[in-house]
Amino acid sequence: MTNIVIKEGTYKIRGKDVDLSGMIFPLVEEYKFGAKGGYVTVDGKSIQGFPDRNIKIAVPNEHAYEHAGADSKVTQREETDEETIERMRERFDMLEDMTRATKKGDVRAMIVSGPPGVGKSHGVEKVLGKHDLIATLGEKPPKYEVVKGAMSAIGLYCKLYKMADKDNVIVFDDCDSIFSDELSLNILKAALDSKKTRRIHWNTDSFKLRNEGVPDSFEFKGSAIFITNIKFDNVKSKKMRDHLEALESRCHYIDLAIDTDREKLLRIKQITNDGMLDEYALGAEVVEEIVDFCDINKKRLRELSLRTVLKVADLAKAFPNKWEAMAENTVMRRG
Repeated sequence: MTNIVIKEGTYKIRGKDVDLSGMIFPLVEEYKFGAKGGYVTVDGKSIQGFPDRNIKIAVPNEHAYEHAGADSKVTQREETDEETIERMRERFDMLEDMTRATKKGDVRAMIVSGPPGVGKSHGVEKVLGKHDLIATLGEKPPKYEVVKGAMSAIGLYCKLYKMADKDNVIVFDDCDSIFSDELSLNILKAALDSKKTRRIHWNTDSFKLRNEGVPDSFEFKGSAIFITNIKFDNVKSKKMRDHLEALESRCHYIDLAIDTDREKLLRIKQITNDGMLDEYALGAEVVEEIVDFCDINKKRLRELSLRTVLKVADLAKAFPNKWEAMAENTVMRRG
């Protein structure tokens, strides 16, 4: 792939036009003129801080860039802390927007992937809880349910039947056993099919179905959200990977892209600055000390996550004069 040097050009990052003069990108497509003016298409994923896809750099004309030499190297750029925080904030805002769309029925299904303890479940349940508040006040049955832990295929079938009505949302939160069971995946594929009518069948005799009054066939009109720590691309079994790809093709997929310790720590700083620990009434100085404690000891923490921050805040509330010593023995690995 040929590299080009931008002599004059901009790209909008987080709503701001960023000057890219002097930067080197892999060229995807030469200069074109579109509805918004001239542009050249480059590979954005090759440089940190840009989208993981081809991007269009706005240039005034075909002379605003030039082909780089054969030995040229793509620009090395570090994403700033502010850019990383804004990128993560945008992803979580997108998660809430997609949850609203799922609740309205505009989106049939969504998979949310990310490491544990970064706020995946909180964002989803906050949105669904607000929608369900009106139903609760009207003494109507809840329109969403969160399922956690292990689940069998027949248990999944029964749960989908219970939530089969339009506007219902079932949230599978770390219920990862369904992703490793072929029968469960086939049931989910039927429930989330792109056809207008989504009918699910259970074709073997079952005492459980008879006992609970569940028919052996029904139409599913609800929606589903899967919250998981699993990255589907990393599944090694080809047979299961094919099933997961078929499920993924029926869902919108959001990867929250918080993979490094730096990103996890910036997420912690973002959420604490947004007031996550306000209810503890610890004061700004102690909150800063808690975040610093997690930063300094990040390599020895059992888990670098928002859950750990809350655990340390619990200790700071209960033991204001010795919370650090307590935390060293409860949230950190020995040695």
